[in-house]
Amino acid sequence: MKLRVCLIIPTLDQGGAEKQISLLARGLDRNAFEAIVIVLTRTGPRERELLESGIAVHHINKRAKLDPFAWLRLRKLLKQLKPDIVHTWLFAANAYGRTAAWSARVPVILGSERSVDPWKNAFQFWVDRCLAKRTHGLTANSQGTIDFCQQHGLDSKSFHLIPNGIEPIEPSTLTRAQACERMGVSADRRIILSVGRLWAQKGYKDLLWAAELLRVMREDICYVIIGDGPDRERLELYRDNIRGASQIFFLGARTDVHELLPHCDILWNGSLYEGQSNVILEAMQSGVAVIATDIPGNRELIEHDRTGLLYPLGNVDDLTRYSNQLLKDEPRRKRITTNALQHVQQEHSVEQMISRHEDIYRAKVANP
Repeated sequence: MKLRVCLIIPTLDQGGAEKQISLLARGLDRNAFEAIVIVLTRTGPRERELLESGIAVHHINKRAKLDPFAWLRLRKLLKQLKPDIVHTWLFAANAYGRTAAWSARVPVILGSERSVDPWKNAFQFWVDRCLAKRTHGLTANSQGTIDFCQQHGLDSKSFHLIPNGIEPIEPSTLTRAQACERMGVSADRRIILSVGRLWAQKGYKDLLWAAELLRVMREDICYVIIGDGPDRERLELYRDNIRGASQIFFLGARTDVHELLPHCDILWNGSLYEGQSNVILEAMQSGVAVIATDIPGNRELIEHDRTGLLYPLGNVDDLTRYSNQLLKDEPRRKRITTNALQHVQQEHSVEQMISRHEDIYRAKVANP
């Protein structure tokens, strides 16, 4: 008999958690599991791939932070679906989903913490602690996330560590010249890329300043940013004020990152905090050297000078120096990218990620 698993998440945007939940739902063994995705707030680009794979997607249409009618709709849906397992992802879904699942008498209820979240206030941490006491377990994608939660009162023994999985990459169908044309950059430039939402967490201001310093040093680089967000206008103004407009390009949100990424020389990640970056994993798998902030989530993916380079948070000088060194030292860059690819293949396959979830689901149903 199949186990029915309801995966609840706030949105189906292009974020890391949304990608992992899509991979999980589409990859669960169809002979043993029936996956259903419930979207709390709004849909997004991930819905299409779920529907095309035959995964049912339900919408709750939560309209405010505190929306009791959305909670009632969610509880009603869970009573209708009668899942064996509810697995909630991210704070809003963790709060609404687990309480609704208790009320609907779902046999097994799991939560998931996906990032170090310093934005949470005391009340939100209190909610996390209260809900965790009535949850059959929690999943997390990094030890850094578990350590952070433990610091705020959650029992680390309740967590199951499941690193993010990444699909095998298909070779880019573009030549380098075609990729450069798509990005609007000259093919004779060394390309540094960042991918992510344009907001404070991603540390773009430091990255922009490093790009301008590096451009002055070398005169052969350009910096490309893919993504959109609330800080775009402010960051573009900052770029213009530091005279970097000629070689710093904001491309907005795109769906062809996987084709452009292999033609870049370095990926920069300037995050102030992370759970586990899908973009870093994708760069490592694509043969692109990664330079990232030395924070817990990144530290679990990157061993300094072996699978990438880590620089202290806010240290633009080190970021600039490391980038210049890698661009000049091709054997070192090749060694790092080779090690990084091996690490991803050994530790971050989609198959491993799905199998670990399946094992937890079976174990919790057998012994809640």
